Amino acid sequence: MRNCVVGFKPTVGLTSRAGVVPESEHQDTVGTFGRTVKDAVYAFDSIYGVDHRDNYTFAQEGRTPEKGYTQFLSTKESLKGATFGIPWNSFWIYADDEQRGILLAMLDLLSSAGATIINNTEITDYERIVSPDGWNWDYGTTRGYANESEYTVVKVDFYNNINTYLSELENTNIRSIDDIVQFNYDNDGTEGGNPWPLGHPAFYSGQDGFLASLESKGIKDETYNQALEFTQRSTRDGIDAALTSTNGTKLSGLLVPPDVGQSYQIAAQAGYPMITLPVGVHSNSGMGFGLAIMQTAFGEAELVKWGSAIEDLQLTTEGNPYKRTLPTWSEYLTRHVPIRMDL
Repeated sequence: MRNCVVGFKPTVGLTSRAGVVPESEHQDTVGTFGRTVKDAVYAFDSIYGVDHRDNYTFAQEGRTPEKGYTQFLSTKESLKGATFGIPWNSFWIYADDEQRGILLAMLDLLSSAGATIINNTEITDYERIVSPDGWNWDYGTTRGYANESEYTVVKVDFYNNINTYLSELENTNIRSIDDIVQFNYDNDGTEGGNPWPLGHPAFYSGQDGFLASLESKGIKDETYNQALEFTQRSTRDGIDAALTSTNGTKLSGLLVPPDVGQSYQIAAQAGYPMITLPVGVHSNSGMGFGLAIMQTAFGEAELVKWGSAIEDLQLTTEGNPYKRTLPTWSEYLTRHVPIRMDL
């Protein structure tokens, strides 16, 4: 989104995390980027599947298409009869005026193509699980309930997952989060061991996340178990309920502004998939922003279908003031990229 490319985040367990630097086994997932939805999906088709090195991938058995996901690529004609939900109070109200205006114009474009837009398809209990003050992964503790906090889970998971990851490496003496913390202190100027003003201003809070994880000692106590159960259940139930309209119709997807960090935060806690489409560039910051589609577990086929349809609408609609231009960076058409296998 920030770089005006498509981002495809799959359900946790659809791609292997083996060999990937971890944060949380309950949230980590490997996706793809691309100039177009087609590019991202072709890349995705080559990386999803079961891997015995990642037990979470066994959950996909019987839930993936036989011929991959490229078969679901579509065009703007597919939008006729589609129905999308807008979780307005859950996410949209937190978008700034410029982005919201442009994204609303996109919704008008979808309507003109035959799609139905239903407003106020809210995440269940959003007042309790969506921070009104921006992305906050310790929002549960902010409310006084550490046993409802995403951060309670992540800091414990990170302690255990990073230690396991480091134990498998053969090219470093860093073997634990303790070693990471000490290395950062020893190299404070470049690694941000200390917070500002004791350390470098680029690392304003220092390594507070590492220290919190270190303090947890990776212990999965009752608070951890309650927090894991709450964050997964509340976000999954919330998204699934929002995907069902008031008349019981299953929606094609939830359209959300991904520049609002709470949107992908809720999807991450649920372990659910999203696709992000570039829409515009903010006039003040020059940063790209987009429109995302949120789906339920293993709903990637829907994301591919609707994401590619919306993209086709963006690229081919004449007179669209927000018509998307594909990036053409240096050597973007290169097919054979040299790889150093000896590194």
